[in-house]
Amino acid sequence: MSKRTLAIMAAIGATTIYGLNHTIAKGVMPMYVKPYGFILLRVTGAAILFWGISFFGPKEVIERKDWGRVLVCSILGMAINMLAFFKGLELSTPINSAVLITISPIIVVVLSALFIKEKITLQKASGVLLGFIGALVLVLFGAEARIDAPNIPLGNALFIVNAASYGAYLILVKKLIEKYHPFTLMKWMFTLGILINLPVAFSEFSEIVWQDLPNEIIFAILFVIIGTTFFTYLFNIFALTQLKASSLSAFIYLQPLLGIIFALATGKDSLSMVKILAALLVLFGVYLASKRPKPAP
Repeated sequence: MSKRTLAIMAAIGATTIYGLNHTIAKGVMPMYVKPYGFILLRVTGAAILFWGISFFGPKEVIERKDWGRVLVCSILGMAINMLAFFKGLELSTPINSAVLITISPIIVVVLSALFIKEKITLQKASGVLLGFIGALVLVLFGAEARIDAPNIPLGNALFIVNAASYGAYLILVKKLIEKYHPFTLMKWMFTLGILINLPVAFSEFSEIVWQDLPNEIIFAILFVIIGTTFFTYLFNIFALTQLKASSLSAFIYLQPLLGIIFALATGKDSLSMVKILAALLVLFGVYLASKRPKPAP
């Protein structure tokens, strides 16, 4: 089996884990672990794992001038991004999160135009507009009466905050990735993530009644820490050794399909015409925003 085939399998594996995560993480909250307490569990577990694996990487020291960017990236990628997503998942539904997560590429296009002056073509602008309309439809009209989704509009809005902070993180971390090994960056970013999240999340973390956690909930927590946080990053790093970043990012389009199928199969969510329409608008918008224009003859 060629390395390229293995890289494609790794990318599909990472996307599959992300797709399952929408439903699995939802099953834990808020009955057993509240969202902010879950984040403290996630960043602490990931920090331990990345420190452990960092001994197999190069011995690097982050330069003093780069610590500011490392801190901002940690705030965006290990705090705001995660806090908004998990709180949104508590308030909304797995299908909504699976659909709205795909607007990240659109956010990247907009932020790239604002911060690094990347040109936005008519095609990209159309994609951004369609994706925004789809997200707005889901936020404003996707509400439905559900005990486990107490505030769907707010939850959907938080998914957009999650996508925006993650998009900004991707832009800012790019220079660091070019300079430092991923293991070096991840161990320090997740360590900072613990300190940043601690004041917000410790109260909910301290409320966890460990002895009352069923085995399936413990499995779900481990899945989020080891699978969603640790292995997905390793899979994506390996995939990048054989695939272009643009090719790897295209796999995010599988998330709504996988997330919706898993949510429906486990009976954790249901489809509606509003969700279908919003999903089609978002996905087509992402396609237009991410598609490379044809070269001029």
